[in-house]
Amino acid sequence: MSRTWNTGVVALGGIALAAVLTVIGHLEVNDDLNPWALTISDFAVSDRGGVIDVAMVVLALATVALLYGLRRAHPPRPRSSPTAELLLGAWVGGLLLAAVVPTNEPGTAMTTAAYLHRYASVIAFLALPVGGWLLARQDRLASAARTLRTLVLLSLVLAAAMVWSAYPGDRVLIGLAERLLILTEVAVLATVAVVQARAVDHGVVVPHERGATA
Repeated sequence: MSRTWNTGVVALGGIALAAVLTVIGHLEVNDDLNPWALTISDFAVSDRGGVIDVAMVVLALATVALLYGLRRAHPPRPRSSPTAELLLGAWVGGLLLAAVVPTNEPGTAMTTAAYLHRYASVIAFLALPVGGWLLARQDRLASAARTLRTLVLLSLVLAAAMVWSAYPGDRVLIGLAERLLILTEVAVLATVAVVQARAVDHGVVVPHERGATA
């Protein structure tokens, strides 16, 4: 069984599980919280150590599976691969740090931990689309290049909307903007995972070595 198939399917499973856990986390929290006005972090801090925090860890581990597939599936690695992998690693690190270090409770003053959480999230949100753009330039992901670029551009627009909401926009619909941003960025990961999972179906494990099979 190919490592490509393993990592792609494992990553897709992790992404799906993280999505289910996030939905459960939203359903379990206090009904007074408004998902359009509050971020996912605001929901998570109200249920510290709950399923939303677990979902963030699961999503980070799913990305680790993708990284393993990117490093092992198709030697030699493209020149842009180390940078893309480093950015995906920054996404993983940002997610894990944001899961471990909570933000402040809604309506309370920002603490040192809350600032650390915020900047970890910012690093994650910016690193993933840039990494996705670099991945779209690689031959091994050529079949999904247009999809990846479209998702990356959309995520950057949503990130700009979230920044506007957080500062001059007085946090109007910041929760909606963030959730759409996360959905788009997770779609980048899912697209890469699908390509990895399908590689075996096409008998492609090492594109530059004819005759290689799963």
